[in-house]
Amino acid sequence: MQKFSISLLLVLICTNILPQSFTTQFEKSNGNQTSTYFECIHYYQQLAKAFPTIKFLTGDTTDSGYPLNLVVFAVDKDFDIASWHQQHKVVILVNNGIHPGEPDGIDASMMLLRDMAQGKLKVPHNIVLAIIPVYNIGGSLNRNSYSRVNQNGPESYGFRGNGENLDLNRDFIKADSKNAFAFEKIFQQINPDIFIDNHVSDGADYQHTMTMLTTQYNKLGGEIGEFLHDIFEPALYKDMQSKNWDMCPYVNCEESSLRNGWDAFYDPPRYSSGYAALFETIAFVPETHMLKPYIDRVKSTYAFMQTVLEEASIFSNEILTKRAASINAIKHQESFPLSWKVDSSQYEYIDFKGYDTTMTVSEISGLQRFYYNHSKPFDKKIKFYNTFSPTVSVKKPKAYIIPHGWHEVIDRLKLNNVKMRQLKNDTNILVEYYKVNDYKSMAKPYEKHHRNYNLQLSSYYDTIHFLKGDYIIYTGQGADRYIVETLEPLADDSYFSWNFFDAVLQRKEFYSDYRWEDVAAKYLQQHPELMVQLKEKQKADQTFANSEEQQLFFVYVHSPYSEPEYMRIPLFRIL
Repeated sequence: MQKFSISLLLVLICTNILPQSFTTQFEKSNGNQTSTYFECIHYYQQLAKAFPTIKFLTGDTTDSGYPLNLVVFAVDKDFDIASWHQQHKVVILVNNGIHPGEPDGIDASMMLLRDMAQGKLKVPHNIVLAIIPVYNIGGSLNRNSYSRVNQNGPESYGFRGNGENLDLNRDFIKADSKNAFAFEKIFQQINPDIFIDNHVSDGADYQHTMTMLTTQYNKLGGEIGEFLHDIFEPALYKDMQSKNWDMCPYVNCEESSLRNGWDAFYDPPRYSSGYAALFETIAFVPETHMLKPYIDRVKSTYAFMQTVLEEASIFSNEILTKRAASINAIKHQESFPLSWKVDSSQYEYIDFKGYDTTMTVSEISGLQRFYYNHSKPFDKKIKFYNTFSPTVSVKKPKAYIIPHGWHEVIDRLKLNNVKMRQLKNDTNILVEYYKVNDYKSMAKPYEKHHRNYNLQLSSYYDTIHFLKGDYIIYTGQGADRYIVETLEPLADDSYFSWNFFDAVLQRKEFYSDYRWEDVAAKYLQQHPELMVQLKEKQKADQTFANSEEQQLFFVYVHSPYSEPEYMRIPLFRIL
C-alpha cells in the first residue's frame, strides 16, 4: 500500500510537470465555440509561462475596466522594441476582437502562437509578432448568440459595441474610447511595419471564405504603396491559393450579382487600416465570409496570418527599406491629399467566384425577394476599381500653432508621437488661419458625434497674439501625415469634422439693440469707409435695407466688437 501511494504521488508530480497540450476551446468544440475573454487571456498567460519565446504584457485600462494586453513572440527571446528595429526585423501587429461578434482572429491567433512556440511553425529570425488578444474587452464580456444575425456561428460571441457602446473600428482618429488610447500607445511604441485587423464580413454572398481589405495603395503612396500593390499583395494571393484558400478583395457591396465588379473600400483614418496608413504602415483587414462555417473561417484566418508571416520574411528587406524611404519622403512632402474618390476609368481584373442572383417569393411577405442561387455558382474575371485620386489637397505649412486650451486635440497629438514645444513667452506671430463661412452637421449622431461636413472656409493672414504655453508644431517629421490629416479642417476625418472645435461655432458675447444703436452710430462716424459699405449694401439689397436687425448686425461683424474667435478655427499656420 505504501509503495502504491509513492507511485501514485510520482505519477501526479510527473503529470503536473509535463508540457500542457494547450488545446483551445475552438478545437475542443470541433470548431463550434470561441473562447471567452477570460479563457483567452488565461491561455496566453499560460503560454508565456511555458515558452520563453513568448511574453505577456499588460497595457493601459480600457472602457471595460480591464487592461489592454499584448502578447509578443520573438524566436530569439529578444523583447526589446528598439532592438527589433535596429536588427531590421519586420514587426507585425495583429489586432483581434475589435468586433467581438467576429471572433475568428481570437481563436486563430491562439492556435497560431501556440504552434509557433511549439515549433510546429518555423518562424524566421527576421520577424517579430505582437498580438492584441481581444481589443474590445467590454464587447467581448457582453456575450450573446443573436446579435450577429447574418453570421453562421460560433454558438455564442461578444457584442459590437464596447464598454461605452462605441464601434471601435470608427474610433481610431477621434479616440473617444480608452481602448483607442491604449491601442495607439501600443501602436506608437512598437511601430509596426505590418498591421492585421481580423474581421468577418457582413454583406454579399459568394463562394470565397476569405476576402482581404488592404490599405489603399494610392493613399499609402510612395515606394511602400507601389511595393504593396505590385509585389506584396500578389504574393499573398498566390500563397493563400497554394494553401487552398482562394482569396479575393473585400466585397464592398451587397445584394448584387457582383458580375460587374465593385469599388475598393475607402478607408479614411477613422478605420484601423486608414489610421495605420498615416504612419506608412501596411495594413490588412482580412474579412472572412459570414455565412461560411465557423471552423473554415478560423482556419482561413490562421492561414492568412501564416501567409503574411512567411511573405514578410521573404520580402523583409523591401518592406523595411521602402517603408523607411516613404516615411522620409513624408517629411519633405509639400502637398498632402485630404480626400479621395475612386477613379471609375481605371480598373483591374480579379478572379471571383460568386453565385447567380434571382428573385423569388418571400415566405414572410409573399412578395418578391432577392436571392443568391447556390445551385448556380460562377467563376469569372471581373472588374475591381482599386485606383483612387485626390479630390482636395493642401500645402503643408512650416508649422501649426494650437492654443494650449485645446487639450483634447493636444493629448491625441502627443499620444501619436507628434513632436511639439510650448512657447516660453507671450508672442506676436504672423499666421494664416481659417474662418468658417458655412457648414452642416449631421442631424443624427454617428458614434457619439454630430459630424460636420460641407465645410466652406475663407483664409486670412494676420499677426496674432499667442500666449506662453501655446503649442507650436513644426512639420518635417515622420508624423506629418497624421498632423495634416487631423488639423486641416477639410480632411475627411479632421478633428474639426469630429466636433473637437465646435465651441468656436457659437458666439460667447453679443449686444442689446438699443445699446448697440448708439455705439454703432459713433463707430460709423469714426469709420466712414464702413458707412460707405453699409450704404452700398442698402442700395443693392432691398431686404437688407428694410431690416434694422440686419443692418445693426452688419456693422457689428465689421467692427472690433465682434469677437475674433467666433468661427475662427484655432489652428494657425506659419507659412
